[in-house]
Amino acid sequence: MASTIPDQDPASRAAQVTPPAADRPGRIEAHGIDHIPDEERHGHPRELFSVWAAANVNYLSLVIGGALVLMGLSLWQALGVIVAGNLFWVLTGLLATSGPAAGAPSEVITRAVYGVRGNRVNNAVGGWLVSVCYFALNLAAAATAAFALVEKTGIAVTVPVEVAVIVVIAALTLVISVYGHGLIVRLYLPITLALAAAFAVVAFAVLLHADLAYAPAERLSGTELWTLLLAGTTMIASGPLSYTTSADFSRYLPRTASKRAIVGWTALGAFLPSVVVSSLGALAATTVDMTDPQTALQEILPGWFVPVFLLALVLGTIAINALTAYSAGLALQAVGLRVRRSVSVLLDGAVAVALTLYGVLVSDFLDTVSNALQVITVLVGPLMAVYVTDVLLRRCRYDGVALSDETPGSPFWYTAGVNRAGALALVCGVAAASLCVNTLYTGPVAAALGGADLSLPVGMGVSAALYALLMRGDRTVLAARAAA
Repeated sequence: MASTIPDQDPASRAAQVTPPAADRPGRIEAHGIDHIPDEERHGHPRELFSVWAAANVNYLSLVIGGALVLMGLSLWQALGVIVAGNLFWVLTGLLATSGPAAGAPSEVITRAVYGVRGNRVNNAVGGWLVSVCYFALNLAAAATAAFALVEKTGIAVTVPVEVAVIVVIAALTLVISVYGHGLIVRLYLPITLALAAAFAVVAFAVLLHADLAYAPAERLSGTELWTLLLAGTTMIASGPLSYTTSADFSRYLPRTASKRAIVGWTALGAFLPSVVVSSLGALAATTVDMTDPQTALQEILPGWFVPVFLLALVLGTIAINALTAYSAGLALQAVGLRVRRSVSVLLDGAVAVALTLYGVLVSDFLDTVSNALQVITVLVGPLMAVYVTDVLLRRCRYDGVALSDETPGSPFWYTAGVNRAGALALVCGVAAASLCVNTLYTGPVAAALGGADLSLPVGMGVSAALYALLMRGDRTVLAARAAA
């Protein structure tokens, strides 16, 4: 919960609770990547719980949970992997503390890591491109559930109907993203409650049929087992590691807000639903064929509940994509596109819809994107590691006004606009991870280890260690550590 300054008057304390006009739920958010002044800060860290909970009750978590069992793990091994992989949400929570400290989104705070110009490249690739790809994949997943829902009404799912469904889902998503932070905070609590109620019914049905003693016909052991455990953990961890943008949703909190509360509510809000929904996927895989989760689960769900279940899948995907589109819009601004945040969000949505329509109606493009995102862990792992290390080095002390300065006089201009320490740490981390990866291709280290994929710990470890070493004497880090 937020801390308050003891000598504040009642009006000042009320301002921390009541959203300013620039962030009212019924108005389009006025701020983009600009600094949020102290007088416009408001809210409590506990609000972050529902923001992250609503976004993590989704279809892809069911798919991934079921996939772990299909890959050959026993039920209890799969559940262990689900818990281990989701522990990375603690890092997402840690990054969220930088939002109130700077009064700026992650897309601006990382200027401290990569420099003003270097950060534009970071936002273009690690921010915008990855976000749009995830938007397209999630939109395709939601569309699949929506197609089934439309069929239950007796309407034939023709190409025009598919196009209309995809556009409608995207439009609903973008309305939330365009209105922005205030609406997200207000809307995601009832969405969380609705999704929790729906998945409680799913949980009851799954537990009624699940085989808690399930084990594959051929038990894995030795190198083969460890290879699969590592691959599963990396797959689960790719979710939290892709959210290096958590400061976007905490930046309106007062700078006096408890850092522990920010970490806790963010991490818990994402961890609990991710573990529960993924575990339901794994449990269901012990009794039905989860190669097609949507169809398979209908075999064990009450008939009357199937339309509710399909609607919940669509709603959960809208929730996660609204956050993705919101951050992608900020990333476009941080790249240098001089448009309002609402306009940049609509541009992101248009690109994502085009990719989804092409992938669903024309080719296997989305399969290509999905495969690319399997490899992208070699990038998002080091990105997360460098950012987390910077927060720890600076003791989460950021000058939001200085970070907003993009001129050569900015303390975060570094050399020609690039912080070589951040760039080198990221490149070396990605290179090290690439040698250890075993997804679409097998790196030499993975091959030497019998296929064991160590790209996640190696990439993150190299990036974090090198960045800490290179930045230990940096003047901006020393100034932050010396600040009262």
